[in-house]
Amino acid sequence: MPRRLAAALVVAAALLTGCSGGGGAAPDVAATTAAAPTTAAATPTTTPATTRAQPARYTFPLRGCRYDFSRGHHDYPATDIFAPKGCAVVAPVAGRIDEVTTTDHWTSASNRGSDRGGLSVSVVGVDGVRYYGSHLSTLAVGVRPGVRVEAGRLLGRVGNTGSAQVTPSHLHFGLSWPTGPGVWWIRRGVVDPYPFLTSWRGGGSRAPVAAVRSARARAGATTPPCSVAC
Repeated sequence: MPRRLAAALVVAAALLTGCSGGGGAAPDVAATTAAAPTTAAATPTTTPATTRAQPARYTFPLRGCRYDFSRGHHDYPATDIFAPKGCAVVAPVAGRIDEVTTTDHWTSASNRGSDRGGLSVSVVGVDGVRYYGSHLSTLAVGVRPGVRVEAGRLLGRVGNTGSAQVTPSHLHFGLSWPTGPGVWWIRRGVVDPYPFLTSWRGGGSRAPVAAVRSARARAGATTPPCSVAC
């Protein structure tokens, strides 16, 4: 074989090896990814579609009143924000309304986990995280599933419906990944909201996206069953 032809075949083989699955991303692909990152929200198998995260602006979920909250919650991750009855509850981020509970079915005799929230509303944010607020006294006009909302949009008013009938009025606030309808034991909270609420109270924009994504990964491929306060 002529020496020039042999050299050309060696170069061609090297180029083919460099394009195999064992090699790194091509420079132009890596540059595109770095310039326009997108993060898919972790979605359980019960959710029909994947929600893509987008940049988000956050605001504290109560407006126009004095409130108090602290780290820690009984049985599962969430935060109770104590405030006067009637305090405005607002969307903490832009997104769409997910689920709305319009009737309070809770009784101390049954104390079913699915009823404890009383009047409630959840919002799936543009960041892919689901935000849940419960024990409301009233829901705002136009609050229904599928409605788009901006950060700060009025959702309802603080109250003591559900199991809060036996406690001071407050907003139960939970963070989770989106699920199919009725999966209330995930919706009520899977990640501690305290550090994010503290940031938003001070005008910060700390995002719960990574924490919720990690919780989803730890839970596995399917929606875990209720294990506490069921």
